[in-house]
Amino acid sequence: MREFSELSEREVLALAIGSEEEDGRIYSDIAEQLREEYPASSTMFSEMAAEESEHRHRLLDLYKDKFGNHIPLIRRQDVRGFLSRKAVWQLPKPSIADVRQMVESMERETLNFYRLAASRSTDPSVRKLLGDLAEAEQAHEHRADELQAKNLTDIARKTEDETAERQFVLQYVQPGLVGLMDGSVSTLAPIFAAAFSTGHPMAAFVVGLAASLGAGISMGFAEALSDDGSLTGRGTPIYRGIITGAMTTLGGLGHTLPFLIPHLFTALVVAIGVVIVELSIISWIRWKYMDTSPIRATLQVALGGALVFATGVIIGNG
Repeated sequence: MREFSELSEREVLALAIGSEEEDGRIYSDIAEQLREEYPASSTMFSEMAAEESEHRHRLLDLYKDKFGNHIPLIRRQDVRGFLSRKAVWQLPKPSIADVRQMVESMERETLNFYRLAASRSTDPSVRKLLGDLAEAEQAHEHRADELQAKNLTDIARKTEDETAERQFVLQYVQPGLVGLMDGSVSTLAPIFAAAFSTGHPMAAFVVGLAASLGAGISMGFAEALSDDGSLTGRGTPIYRGIITGAMTTLGGLGHTLPFLIPHLFTALVVAIGVVIVELSIISWIRWKYMDTSPIRATLQVALGGALVFATGVIIGNG
């Protein structure tokens, strides 16, 4: 890799041409990726790609006037300290908020790079060229704001944000909630049955640890193998499996750890308190993200937890 300060005026201009072309392709790829679910943002990124194409043509005209038709292939990754852009197809499907933030970062970082490079240049012609590029990027940044105001009306942004929220719930909240409910509720019976039947907190801890880890592995594989997400839009099976398995294990471990306390009565009191907190969190998530009324969510979760808890107590004392 070469230092930016070592590049000639011709090489800097070639680098700028390649960078504008690369950014334009990124905007086009983003627009295509968002076309179906976020049409307003897709239109905005298509117009930004057109802006990049216009900048590239202006740079090409300037380059041909000064240096002829041959343009050396100089890429960002060939220059130390220059910004790199990861191809959109290599990225997991991002949320609309992540895409907007990524594009804002692209424009801001490129502008800052040109300004810094111009301030460090000692060659007057290179300094002027870099300053012109910085001004062009600044103008493009303002143009991006204008395009966003034009295409992303309040109604369009609200619609896209609602779509993004539904995807977040479907891909992350729902599998996490399924795991948390299963881990918190299904492990109650074996843990408390072991505690009451043996009278030894450590026995309940061992049973709870085994049940939590076993349930986490089982639920993780079950969720990952349920579908590949291509038709349901539920996201990649690996992520769903990891989320569900981790939350299942966490839900079971929450009321398992108190049984490390050597005194059985104290351990039971603390574990019951943890169970109440877990069920409250589950009820809040159901109310917050699943459009369930607070009373209904609380009653459903509390009823299920109470039945499983009672089952464990009855079996343990049987």
